[in-house]
Amino acid sequence: MTSIDASAEVDRYSAFRHKSFVLYWAARLLSITGTQIVSVSVGWQIYDLTRNPFDLGLVGIIQFAPALMLVLVTGAVADRVGRRLVMGLSILLEGLCVAVLLALTLRGLSSPLPVFALLFVFGLARAFLGPAGSSLIANLVPTKDFPNAVAWNSTAHQASTICGPVAGGLLYGISPMVAYSTAAVFFAVAAIACFAIPKPNQRTSTEKRSIEMLLGGFRYIWREKIVLGAISLDLFAVLLGGAVALLPVFARDVLDLGPWALGMLRSAPGIGALTVSVWLAGNPLRNNAGLVMLLCVGLFGVFTIILGASTIAWLSILALIGLGAADMISVFVRQTLIQLWTPDELRGRVSAVNQVFIGASNELGEFRAGTMAALIGVGPAVILGGVGAMGVAAVWAWLFPELRKVKNLRGRE
Repeated sequence: MTSIDASAEVDRYSAFRHKSFVLYWAARLLSITGTQIVSVSVGWQIYDLTRNPFDLGLVGIIQFAPALMLVLVTGAVADRVGRRLVMGLSILLEGLCVAVLLALTLRGLSSPLPVFALLFVFGLARAFLGPAGSSLIANLVPTKDFPNAVAWNSTAHQASTICGPVAGGLLYGISPMVAYSTAAVFFAVAAIACFAIPKPNQRTSTEKRSIEMLLGGFRYIWREKIVLGAISLDLFAVLLGGAVALLPVFARDVLDLGPWALGMLRSAPGIGALTVSVWLAGNPLRNNAGLVMLLCVGLFGVFTIILGASTIAWLSILALIGLGAADMISVFVRQTLIQLWTPDELRGRVSAVNQVFIGASNELGEFRAGTMAALIGVGPAVILGGVGAMGVAAVWAWLFPELRKVKNLRGRE
């Protein structure tokens, strides 16, 4: 890959000049929205069935387990098989799971076990979809348009994250069948869009099947300090600073407001992230990208501290918007660096490791936040987490000087 020309005129929609990316973007938008609808619907359905909050915790863990268990396999498949094919088949499997959920709902559920089994298969599909989808994007656009593609890809994700849960709640309110039927249609159309992508050029791995080949992603990340620094920075910042799991406590006990406040709080980070991702599409980072990422992780910690100290609804919402905006810039730089600095034949395996790190940081971060909140109170727990995120940014700037010194987002041959 060649370096991105910093003097080139910015085209806000450059990624959409490529048909392959348009189809990919549509598939991502529809599939993520479908996933969000399913997530909300399953949560309501399980809780209505069991009235046990512990079962809600199982929903996330069951879906994350396949990605952790198969981290050595999912990335290797993305590198050895056509990523478009893997992505399309994974979305089809997600749609099939939703269709079975719909059938079970129509028949009537008396136990959550069939739903948990389907969620495991759904998580299996997502485990293969993640590395294939993340690494495919670099095969669809030229290097010069890749940061723009990352920004618009993030826009699709954030728009789905904001609108999907709202749509899921409204549709489930009409009928569970309506919610699941809509999600199934979304997955079907997403799969069609994915298979319609012209076959991209992909440097498939030619390594012999061996444990060394399967561990290629880990070995490359450990060797390439810029990639290691970018991935581990997100892991520890979210592990220490994540506070989303405690938002129901803020809405009910800290702010003394109703469910509508929880909806506003949950949407606020997505609003900040969506705004920034649209801005980044037309204003790509030209200089000091590594330093900007580290500073934004620090800002993530600052806004987390403000959230923990706030007892005013509007201030809490603004803190969450700022938190989401800072995190989006960090995500943009990290994803661009990881994809452009990683050889094409290794992208799937590196993306699989990155996916597990992100999932682990989210799951363990929620556990940390809940445990600390139970021990010292929700406000102090969140404030301490924000201080931790700021500390991570400072320590990583010292541990990974290569990351701090990255100037432009560029690729390599």
